Amino acid sequence: MAQVLEERTIGVGRRVTVNVAESPLAWLRARGMVDARQCEAGERLRADYERAALGPQVTMRWDRVRVDGGNGDGGEPGLAHVAAKRRFDAAIAHLGNGLADVAWRVICAGESLPTAEKALAWPARSGRLVLTLALDRLAAYYRLP
Repeated sequence: MAQVLEERTIGVGRRVTVNVAESPLAWLRARGMVDARQCEAGERLRADYERAALGPQVTMRWDRVRVDGGNGDGGEPGLAHVAAKRRFDAAIAHLGNGLADVAWRVICAGESLPTAEKALAWPARSGRLVLTLALDRLAAYYRLP
């Protein structure tokens, strides 16, 4: 993943450089706040979310349109999306309501933990504990060693 560095001002006169291309999960992993197994589980969930194209779309998708009338790879392009959506839905259902909320916000939507905590009206610094529980449950669901 390429680094996209950006200068930001936080607080009074304090400037920091952040990599805006880094996901919140990768940020937590880089700082030892989640282990490799938890990170892998989160990345699997995010990959299915991306494959299912569940995120917001801002424009028309032209990647599957063929001018010559062919269908590209010979398969139904929607089947991969449907399979990924089923896997994603099953993983989220396995997490349950309390854990799925923070997992979706941080892993799929790319929100930071403080932003997710605020949106869920949770106390500060409680999101990391709940997220690690969600990642452990995801790792068990995916049968990661």
